[in-house]
Amino acid sequence: MPRATNNVAARQRRKKILKAAKGYKLGKSRLYKTAKDQVEKGWLYAYRDRKAKKRTFRSLWITRINAACRLNDISYSVFMNKLQKANIELDRKALADMAARYPEDFSALVKQVSA
Repeated sequence: MPRATNNVAARQRRKKILKAAKGYKLGKSRLYKTAKDQVEKGWLYAYRDRKAKKRTFRSLWITRINAACRLNDISYSVFMNKLQKANIELDRKALADMAARYPEDFSALVKQVSA
C-alpha cells in the first residue's frame, strides 16, 4: 500500500500562511517557517490591539470633552456628574463629536446642565 502524504491539505495550509504573510520583508514572506511565526505574531497583535483600540478611543473622547468643558469654565468630572443628575444619556463618543463639530451646541448643553 502506498504511503499517504496528504499533499493537497498540506499545500493549502502552507499557501494560506504565505498569502497572509504578503508584504512582509525578506524571508518572512517567502519561507514557510518564518512566515508562520510572523503571521501568528501578527494575529496576536491584531487581537490585542482590537481590545486596546476601545481604550484608546475612550481616552481620546474624554480628552476632547475635557478640553471643551474647560473652554466653558467647568471641569470634565463636574460636567459628567451634572449630566448624569440631569438624566441626559449621551455617551462620550457623541459628546466628543458634539464638542469638536458643534462647539456652540456643546456650550448650550453645558449651560443647560449647569442651570
